[in-house]
Amino acid sequence: MLLLTSIRNRYRAINRDGNLVDVLLSEKRNRAAAEAFSQSARTVTDRVPERVTSDGHDAYPGAIKAALGEEVRHRSNRYLNTQLEQDHHRVKQRVRSMLGFKHFANAAVTISGIELVHQIKKNQFDISAFCVPPARTP
Repeated sequence: MLLLTSIRNRYRAINRDGNLVDVLLSEKRNRAAAEAFSQSARTVTDRVPERVTSDGHDAYPGAIKAALGEEVRHRSNRYLNTQLEQDHHRVKQRVRSMLGFKHFANAAVTISGIELVHQIKKNQFDISAFCVPPARTP
């Protein structure tokens, strides 16, 4: 199972275990962006998911069928997306206090940093290569 959602132009996918699969920041929220994201998330995972749950955005059904195939079952239910929406909390919290972004490049850098910190907190990013042996990670 794969959960997809987007906040304005930010797409995220997590698997059923809650691990981040992929993130894409797009300048537009349309079918082309949703299809590019679905294809990108597909290349990261080792197999095609049997079910995809998304929010109610109109671009998802066609994009999922085009990128993942006709056999993938697509569900659009905001209550099944609760786990993914909780992951959005950190980004929403940071962006709301800044009153948005003026430039797309600034949004890309800030959101990628927030996502990286979130992955480190959830032990989904290996930081051992960045630490010297006597150092400890918090």
